[in-house]
Amino acid sequence: MTRTTGYYQTAHFGEEAVRAFVPHPLPPERPPLVLEGPLLALHTESMAALARLGVAGTMVPDADWFLYGFVRKEAVITSQIEGTQATLQDVLTFEATNSTENPDDVLEVCNYLDALNHARREIRSSSGLPLTMRLLKKCHQRLMRGMRGVEKRPGEIRTSQNWIGGTRPGNALFVPPPAGLVPEALASLERWIHGADPLPPLARAGLAHVQFETIHPFLDGNGRIGRLLITLLVEHWKLLPSPLLYLSLAFKRHQTEYYRRLSAVRAEGDWEGWTAFFLECVREAADDGVATARSLFSLVEKDRTRLLAKRGATVPAIRLFQALPRQPVVTLATVIQSLKTTKPTAAKAIASLVDAKILRETTGRKRDRIYAYHGYLRLLTGDEKMNRA
Repeated sequence: MTRTTGYYQTAHFGEEAVRAFVPHPLPPERPPLVLEGPLLALHTESMAALARLGVAGTMVPDADWFLYGFVRKEAVITSQIEGTQATLQDVLTFEATNSTENPDDVLEVCNYLDALNHARREIRSSSGLPLTMRLLKKCHQRLMRGMRGVEKRPGEIRTSQNWIGGTRPGNALFVPPPAGLVPEALASLERWIHGADPLPPLARAGLAHVQFETIHPFLDGNGRIGRLLITLLVEHWKLLPSPLLYLSLAFKRHQTEYYRRLSAVRAEGDWEGWTAFFLECVREAADDGVATARSLFSLVEKDRTRLLAKRGATVPAIRLFQALPRQPVVTLATVIQSLKTTKPTAAKAIASLVDAKILRETTGRKRDRIYAYHGYLRLLTGDEKMNRA
């Protein structure tokens, strides 16, 4: 099935004339996108997987065990897609020590976390901003805070031509709309998000992501904001109560197919192919999340039982274990602060968890030691090196 999803307009970059693609407003038309047959069945399966993930996030003693790690895992992976090298343990260690050997990459991940948390607070507050382009600009401002290069214009819609791939627009893989057409394209997308449409919300989230990526409204950070938009729409449309879906992992696994499907929408109008791919990624990511949640729940219960069974387990040690959801990487100083206790008591609590094989020292140093909840991080990251350790 072929439909026209936009048109080309000549744009000028210096003395070079290039063909920039201008997308038609959503929804897809001539013909309209309809979920039927295999596509409808795939949507049903994806929604069922999301429902299982939502249940997995609520039927646990402490949802922080999952939400804290899942949000950070998504932040790490969405940044890795853009080329950062920071790992989840890098980020958690930085949060515990305010120190890292990889400051620029860790800053990118932390900025994403800040942008996500800010957007969720705004959307959920009666006095906050709704899910609008104004809010996404605020998110972009936070995302790019402190990054190298003032030319990235944090929080500002671009006023010049950008491109994807190649060294200039003339040899680029894709040239987004000319800057002068970007504000209206974004306004149209915002109206569609908040308007009535017969398509199910999950499918609409996938369409909104493609449209945003095609408009490419910022000079940098479009990929991360575009993936953040999916997360916010899933929560805004009440498909999940919290951001437990780390969809960037599926996009990263199938990165070549992801870019091919985006191109097929622009070149051939293949919204059906994109929607099928998107729903498969949702199903895969949701199933991954459920499996990880179950494994983490099992691990936490087993470790709690083992700790309580130890003769030397103290109340501070148990309190430290209960605090690990928000601090799976700790130091003596952070334990003193979180437990509001003395240095000897904090040291004894750490020693109890090390003896129970819950915490593991990661530096090999005698001073300024760092301890990680190794089993928790191993399950959350699936890191092969940690699995072999």
